[in-house]
Parts: sequence; C-alpha cells; structure tokens
Amino acid sequence: MKALLRPLFVLFLGMTVLTGVVYPLLVTAIGRAAFPGQVAGSIVSVDGRPVGSALIGQSFQDPKYFWGRLSATAPQAYNGLASGGSNDGPLNPALLDAVKARIAALHAADPDNPMPIPVDLVTASASGLDPEISPAAALYQVARVARARHLDPVRLRQRVQAAIQGPQWHLFGESRVNVLLLNLDLDRAQ
Repeated sequence: MKALLRPLFVLFLGMTVLTGVVYPLLVTAIGRAAFPGQVAGSIVSVDGRPVGSALIGQSFQDPKYFWGRLSATAPQAYNGLASGGSNDGPLNPALLDAVKARIAALHAADPDNPMPIPVDLVTASASGLDPEISPAAALYQVARVARARHLDPVRLRQRVQAAIQGPQWHLFGESRVNVLLLNLDLDRAQ
C-alpha cells in the first residue's frame, strides 16, 4: 500500500508546485514583459496619483465633463467587484424609467441640443463598467462641455475626433472614445 501512496503523493506535490506556483509565475512574467500596462490594470495616473483605470468606467456628473455609459452595478455605480448587467428586459418598467430619467438629465443639461441622443448614453453595457462611448455619444455632448468649459465648440469637436480609437487591430469592435482619457486630456489642456 505504501508503494502506491508514495508515487501518488509525489505526483500530487509535483503538480501542485507546477500548476499552482510555476505556471502562474511564468504567465505573469510573460504578461508583464509583453503587456505591462494591461497586467498592471491599465491604471491612469495624474501627477503620480492614480485616478482610475482605462478599462473601468467612472461616474462623471459635472457638465464640464463628458459623461459615460450608465452603470448597472450595485451597490454603487462602476463597482468592479459587481460586474454585470441589470438583466432588465426592454419591456421592464425599471429599464424604461432609467432611460427616461437619463434622457431628462441629458435634456436638462443641454436643452438646446437638437441632435438625437445616442443609445449608449441612456443604457448600460453588459458588464456595467464600460469606460468608452461611441463617437456619436461624445459628439452629442460637445456643445454642453464647450459651454461649461468656455471652449470653442469647433476646437473641442476636433479634440473629440482626435480621441476616437478605431476598432481593435482594425478588425474587431467599433470606433470608440475613452471617457476618462478624454476628460483628463481636457483638464490638462486647461
């Protein structure tokens, strides 16, 4: 019996070390060498102080900032530990009420804006953490942000155009604007 247990125990310890220590350290080392920013969480810093992640949305309420997508995470918005959608269907009164409230907030913040409101400004993403909006959603907000910051709307529109990121590797996804990076760019410019 002891002759059977010894190889099993050695194999168990060997596989534990290999898959529990060696493999994770190797993958982490390769990730840090190949993708250092992503492995570190894509942390965005200002003056050496972390202000957010380029991968997780944040709540911007001030009219001088571009606003991102709604967050469906609970108990607080943009909670990375509670990633997930609200699971509210298109006929759910809670979803309809949230959309109506967001439309009212957008109209109140910019009552003279004649453009149609892009859908990503009134709905949450599947994760509830989306840090990016469509170019249409960013351009919709130009007049409000320009007015609040006392900027020329044409120049601000150019800044937004410059902040548009194309599809990943020119193949996957759609064009998008990272809200945190755009807002930080505007803060630095002023």
